[in-house]
Amino acid sequence: MRDAPIIPMGEDPGSPDAASGAGEARRPRPWQSARGLSSIPEGTERLADAAERFLAEAGFERAPWLAVVFAGGIIIWFVLPHPWQWLAAIAGGVGAALAALALWPPGSAADETRANLRLAVVVCSLVFAFGVGTVWARSAIVGAPPIARPAVVLIEGRVLGREDQPAEERLRLTLAMRDAEEGIARKVRVNVPLETFGKSGVPAGLAEGAVVRLRARLMPPASPMLPGSYDFARAAWFQGLSATGTMVGGLTVITPAPDGEGLARWQRALSAHVRAAVPGSPGAIAAAFACGDRGGIAEADEAAMRDSGLTHLLSISGLHVSAVIAAAYFAVLRLLALWPALALRLRLPIVAAAGGALVGIAYTLLTGAEVPTVRSCVAALLVLGALVLGREALSLRMVAVAAGFVLLLWPESAIGPSFQMSFAAVLAIVALSNSAPVKAFLAHREEPWWMHIGRRTVMLFVTGVVIELALMPIVLFHFHRAGMYGSLANVVAIPLVTFAAMPLIALALVFDLIGLGWPFWWAVEQALALLLGIAHLTASQAGAVRLMPQISGLAVALFAAGGLWLGLWHGRVRLAGLVPVAAASVMVALTPVPDILVAGDGQQLGITMRGADGAMRLVSLRDSRSEYTRDNLMELAGVGAEPVPIADWPGADCSSLFCTLTIERGGRAWVLLLGRGRDRVEERALAAACAEADIVVSERFLPRSCRPRWLKADRRFLEQSGGIAINLSAERITTVAQGQGEHGWWRVPEERVGYQPPGQQAASKRSPSGV
Repeated sequence: MRDAPIIPMGEDPGSPDAASGAGEARRPRPWQSARGLSSIPEGTERLADAAERFLAEAGFERAPWLAVVFAGGIIIWFVLPHPWQWLAAIAGGVGAALAALALWPPGSAADETRANLRLAVVVCSLVFAFGVGTVWARSAIVGAPPIARPAVVLIEGRVLGREDQPAEERLRLTLAMRDAEEGIARKVRVNVPLETFGKSGVPAGLAEGAVVRLRARLMPPASPMLPGSYDFARAAWFQGLSATGTMVGGLTVITPAPDGEGLARWQRALSAHVRAAVPGSPGAIAAAFACGDRGGIAEADEAAMRDSGLTHLLSISGLHVSAVIAAAYFAVLRLLALWPALALRLRLPIVAAAGGALVGIAYTLLTGAEVPTVRSCVAALLVLGALVLGREALSLRMVAVAAGFVLLLWPESAIGPSFQMSFAAVLAIVALSNSAPVKAFLAHREEPWWMHIGRRTVMLFVTGVVIELALMPIVLFHFHRAGMYGSLANVVAIPLVTFAAMPLIALALVFDLIGLGWPFWWAVEQALALLLGIAHLTASQAGAVRLMPQISGLAVALFAAGGLWLGLWHGRVRLAGLVPVAAASVMVALTPVPDILVAGDGQQLGITMRGADGAMRLVSLRDSRSEYTRDNLMELAGVGAEPVPIADWPGADCSSLFCTLTIERGGRAWVLLLGRGRDRVEERALAAACAEADIVVSERFLPRSCRPRWLKADRRFLEQSGGIAINLSAERITTVAQGQGEHGWWRVPEERVGYQPPGQQAASKRSPSGV
């Protein structure tokens, strides 16, 4: 028998050591203890203790945050302007991991008291650094420098991709060509009007792999028109596009496309078949559902879907992929169950899951494998795997794995609205469905059928509201407009698409094999006509659309942080996420409307003014025919009414060359001198006019003698700054260039003599400015 261990219970008062005081001498003094020698303040220690307990109790809830940190590293790369800052971010992540290992080394006393905190700091720091490095490497590998200047060139190149856009009456060809001047290979995108081909139609050999010759006017990919506008130059950089343009003249097919059946051809053939079976706008929507081809959707229908909050239905994502995979899963399961020999020998759910996975992958490839579709496919495959293994199907870990997979392949998608909206919606759905109140509300119970359906209907509406709230900040940040009645429209639209339109399209395609698909196509037409009717009715209601000027990145970051905290944790601790959400909501409500918006070319300008009826109006320098230009000005000004030409605005004085207007902002009058053309102007008269103005804007180069009191935004200035937004009350100028830095897609001409950055001009205020 083993001896019982000796357990120290303190000194015996009668022992010799106690009497002699030896025990007291051996007791460590405060300065001899590790805690006494620690340089960490006691308050910091308590905070670290609380963090350790929190992480220990969180368990598996910590895992999804790795995807968040990875995405954070990617986004930081886009936010930071200079390469040395990117290196500093990577070094900071690695340094934080090393510091945590040094502060709480494994095997030490801290290994028990700080194990979870050390693991969190080390892993998150390294994942953050990996995110920065991943997107940096992706940019260096796939980025394509734009052409130097607009040019009309003769192109002989190979067709890499063809996109049919019948609604725009054009084809869009992506070509691989060799630049004759620089001798380097380039990837360009050219719009080809359908009228080029006449009644004969598109040549049969004009497809992927063909070699064509054409003349086109090419432009470098456009930078944002205004601060907050869509950055096509950045998107083109990651797509490898060096230029875009329009064909001038005719097109010759030198070498037809090789024979074969590629996915792109199947997609076009399926799209043409669906549009032939279902005429008009419903047919274009049906083609989008069947194969992801949105080129036939009319602009009015697309706008109605957007303003009614239903545009997500047009993008092949979780709703469509889930419906297809679920239909395939249950079809395989039911069909195999008809054979008792198979049912007794095979685990039919596993076979059905494999069938559903194959159908989902095929559908993803057929519809173009866009980021939302890939995300949805990966998530659906994880759900099928969880069902096969008997695990929980819908979990936040599943969402995190899908997000990490997409970001690893396409890290640039982290800053795009498609990725953000897709994962925000899925996160909101999963978090809501896993919450205790929802589980209690949807729990099985003895009740009439109508009450059961009523609960599901209420839950569908609540889910729609939650999704709308989750998506609202993202939509406002990227698009500056949002549909306010989307949750109501989705209550009808989502079941209509999921349980009527999508199954009917599948049945129609199957029965077309034996020539009996027409009844199903008729039903598809009626269902999608109803969907379009809901979209147009919702979009036409008063207050259906909310316009918002550019909200700050800080506000969006607070929304994201609060939303992630609410969605990824459980219990009462998640309510702390309401604090940043509330702060961001206040910031959005206080977002100032820019007083003046100037496009990068200096030709388009908008001024926000209050009309005689008290409503805000946008006064435009020119009556632009471009809907893109007009929409950008209206959205970034937060004004829904049509712009008013400056010549028609009371108080404006216009000639063929310049307009002058005085506006009241910030308790003072601002005199504006706005150029309207490039005809010759006598320099002395121009200098005198500039001296009387606070702000001068012109698309031409202005002489040094033109010295306004506050800002001179001429062609020289705008070439360097890009588009600008001016807040006169705060005397603040925001430029496109401020958010670009040294990223490869931002190209500006060499600085010309006399250029002065916006901050230096604004700092001079009313003093003469030698610009």
